[in-house]
Amino acid sequence: MSYTALYRKWRPASFEDVKGQDPIVQTLKNQITSGRIGHAYLFCGTRGTGKTSIAKIFARAVNCENPVNGSPCNECPACRAIISGSSMNVVEIDAASNNGVENIRDIRDQVQYPPTDGRYRVYIIDEVHMLSIGAFNALLKTLEEPPSYVIFILATTEVHKIPITILSRCQRYDFKRIALETIAGHLRELTRAEHIEVEDRALTYVAKAADGSLRDALSLLDQCVAFHYGKLLTYDNVLEVLGAVDASVFSELFGAIVEGRTRDCILKLEEIVIQGRELGQFVTDFIWYMRNLLLFQSADDAEGLLDMSTENLKQLEEDAKKADGETLMRYIRIFSELSNQLRYASQKRVIVEVALIKLTRPAMETSLDAVLERLNQLEAEVEDLESRPVPPAGAMAAGYAAVPAGAMAAGYAAAPGDAQTGDLAQAVPGAPAAGFGSGIPPAPAGEPPQTVALPQAQLEDLKLVRNEWGKLVRSLGGGARSYLRDTVVEPGGDSCLTIVFMDPMNYDMGKRPTVIGQLEQLVQEKYNRSIYFKTRLAGRGELLNTIYVTEEELESKIHIDITYED
Repeated sequence: MSYTALYRKWRPASFEDVKGQDPIVQTLKNQITSGRIGHAYLFCGTRGTGKTSIAKIFARAVNCENPVNGSPCNECPACRAIISGSSMNVVEIDAASNNGVENIRDIRDQVQYPPTDGRYRVYIIDEVHMLSIGAFNALLKTLEEPPSYVIFILATTEVHKIPITILSRCQRYDFKRIALETIAGHLRELTRAEHIEVEDRALTYVAKAADGSLRDALSLLDQCVAFHYGKLLTYDNVLEVLGAVDASVFSELFGAIVEGRTRDCILKLEEIVIQGRELGQFVTDFIWYMRNLLLFQSADDAEGLLDMSTENLKQLEEDAKKADGETLMRYIRIFSELSNQLRYASQKRVIVEVALIKLTRPAMETSLDAVLERLNQLEAEVEDLESRPVPPAGAMAAGYAAVPAGAMAAGYAAAPGDAQTGDLAQAVPGAPAAGFGSGIPPAPAGEPPQTVALPQAQLEDLKLVRNEWGKLVRSLGGGARSYLRDTVVEPGGDSCLTIVFMDPMNYDMGKRPTVIGQLEQLVQEKYNRSIYFKTRLAGRGELLNTIYVTEEELESKIHIDITYED
């Protein structure tokens, strides 16, 4: 006995067997049970979603002698004749190869005669968008005024190619892509019935690769089972047969791209090619991987939207922190353009390598998002340089303490003066960067910084935010990052800090509630601290070189008059 492909063997025989198109199925069943049957239907949607299968079930149901809740019984003579293909009441036409006027004229001649048995003559025209303009015009009159015993079911994957005069005479049903869970569940049911041993993870990947098409899923599963017939079908087997790449490879490749390691990217691609992976599938899967990263950054409940294991979700969360949204969108754009180029390329590996070089070298591109990424890289390098402890000229001779790491980004400087003051500044970093940071006015020569005592809790909040200020500003991204660049953080009270702006224009933009709210939310998420921020503009000639310490530290290190801030 010859083998029957899974998608043919498991074609639905009744409305109850149809997967993922419940609204359409229920509507058609209601029409049959109530007798409100139309004369022309248009089924449109992507491939493999059940258009032709439902058309055949509907054709049997309207002629069935013993329908059950709108579904055909598949046992009566009418149903058996239609299933075997011997019935004259159901005619299937492939418009791709029968698209001329003469083919439609044959239909017009046939519809004049009522069915010899059964109630309806059903014409199923598949890929109807392939009909010529003349054929559509020939069909128009028949669709407008058909005999009462004729039903037309038109199926298409490209509804936009059908004339509006045809569309207006049909009941239109849009078939949606079938959900991943629905396809995977059907595959599990099928493999159990066929006694096929397969890992659940492998079935999930096959369902994902089908991209909403149940027929494609069955064909891919058939291919994988044939290659590993009689053995347990594993996730790695499926990747091998379909020429796909494991998610861990994408994570490694993405890390190399973000860090600009061009050589590692090329070597990873060579490894993929040596393994025999299909480059077109690799590009498509990597686009989806980056899409998931972007979704993880943008959506509040990304975990609920992404159907993957906890291990993969954790890896995805870590990778999502490596690049901002603008960079990810640039990566996706380049690889989407690459996906279109691969269809007609003779040297696929070369153009994939060129795309990877573009990702790691933004300077090669002149697009706006590439320029923005280069600016971001320059900003990060400048802030990294600023964060290094570089004392001013003659610091050792003048008695300056070393500038703590991160001083420039956070707005710190060491305090000049005698040994006691210098020791205090080194032990308790806290002075704004007088003369070091951008836009921060230097202290006059010979004028020592003022030392002010703060409550312990306020000082801890101040030190935390000042030490991390550069990272916090970089994490905000967008316009907020530029507004907060030339700023200093000062005490503001209990659980409150003041952002001092040097530039009036940045102050006007940075004091907006949206910017401050974004900053407060970031501090809450990163450090689990509820800190509120106030803003003010620095006065002309204002010195921001105050050293903040606790009362105990001040009393133990300095024996002078003490000023306590409220």
